[in-house]
Amino acid sequence: MRNFKEKGFGERREAAAKAKEAALQKFAERKAEDDPAAVARKAARLEAAKAREARAVERKAKEAEEKVQRAAEKAAKLAGNELEAAKAAERQAALAIEQKAARDARYAARKAKK
Repeated sequence: MRNFKEKGFGERREAAAKAKEAALQKFAERKAEDDPAAVARKAARLEAAKAREARAVERKAKEAEEKVQRAAEKAAKLAGNELEAAKAAERQAALAIEQKAARDARYAARKAKK
């Protein structure tokens, strides 16, 4: 294996200076902000951002609407269950009254036989 020669401080400093100069030159060559293409790109970005924001608002409104609908369905279901429970209680009370009447009739029939 050959000896590896590290770059010295001077070489590293020159490389950094060249990189800095290249970055400055690239920045200087950049087109001005009032370039029609740059303005069009900026307008397109703004339009896309507004559209994205509008879709987010619509999505949140739809989610809220669905949440309200689910709550209404749940309330209706609970009300239906309560109504069914009330009807069942009424049926049970009516059945108890019928059974008592039948019992009383049997008792009266037994008494009449004696």
